Amino acid sequence: MPIPTLQAASAVRRQRYVDINDYPPLIRAYTELSQRVKEAGLLNRARWFYIGVAVLIVVGLGGAATGFVLLGSSWFQLFIAAALGVLFTQVAFLAHEAGHKQILATAPGNDRLARVLAGSIGMSFSWWDNKHTRHHGNPNRVAKDPDLAIDTISFIEEDAATARGLRRWITKRQGWLFFPLLALEGLNLHRLSLQHLFSRGKVKSRWGELAMIFGRFALLLVPVFLFLPLGMAFAFMGVQFAVFGVCMGASFAPNHKGMPVVAPDAKLDFFSKQVRTSRNIRGGWLVTTLMGGLNYQIEHHLFPNMPRPHLRKARVIVREFCHKLEVPYTETSLLRSYGIVIRYLNEVGLAARDPFECPMTAQFRRV
Repeated sequence: MPIPTLQAASAVRRQRYVDINDYPPLIRAYTELSQRVKEAGLLNRARWFYIGVAVLIVVGLGGAATGFVLLGSSWFQLFIAAALGVLFTQVAFLAHEAGHKQILATAPGNDRLARVLAGSIGMSFSWWDNKHTRHHGNPNRVAKDPDLAIDTISFIEEDAATARGLRRWITKRQGWLFFPLLALEGLNLHRLSLQHLFSRGKVKSRWGELAMIFGRFALLLVPVFLFLPLGMAFAFMGVQFAVFGVCMGASFAPNHKGMPVVAPDAKLDFFSKQVRTSRNIRGGWLVTTLMGGLNYQIEHHLFPNMPRPHLRKARVIVREFCHKLEVPYTETSLLRSYGIVIRYLNEVGLAARDPFECPMTAQFRRV
């Protein structure tokens, strides 16, 4: 029988839940795939690639610092701010990869590197690691994937139907407001990190992370507000936060939003769960660079510790495997993925427009 599902606000706005009857037997599928990937050497470290990326980022940051000094009190400083937003995003990608044990040979070494990289861009690694680990374990699973939780935007219709006040106004238009709201995502990431570090209970490396984050902001804010006029300084920081937020959100959003959502009590095998809820983005080396390898989201979810330069080769093997097992392999262009995300969010947001929709009665409907 079909997997129990949450209910949509209407037949037109149905949530696409996974039906276990769609799956072929996949008991040994992931084991066989892992063996092929391992034999191809795609789980080996890519030391020189990451050294090269690190060098380019350091050179970029050095160039931005030099440009800041040379430009002085000029509105062209906003280009430096935008460049910093892009460079900080690239550092975030490296922190993400270190957190997945992709860069160094040992787990403790990767954790230390990820903690330093995250702190250097004003984020808490302990917060991110907890959240991201739960996401990888249950991608797009209601009540278990933290990336589906309400955070201004609603990702499932039951949440949209509960929106009130300003959030309800936003939810009704959330698809069209998605990219403008991403301009605030950089600030939101800093806020969530500090909220986690100042929370009660045990937090790993709490004081070390706080020291890195506050040291980072001092290193950035002091020169900006010391050498630029006040209005220009605020504009500089606004552009930096906005570009960082948009780059981060635009890299992560296409990966799962608009893909099938899994009911809380569904029983799925690992291979199907990761492939069916993920979307790859076409575009070659440029898209891979801009998205930090997240454009190969299917391969990343199947092999989280696979270094970025090997994901493209793994894609060939995984696609062949999915075709043989009749498991849908979703891949599209970057622009089309954004269109899918916007349409999906608008459809979910319709639940906030229906004054007769009641979450209590929705459970009695059947999709």
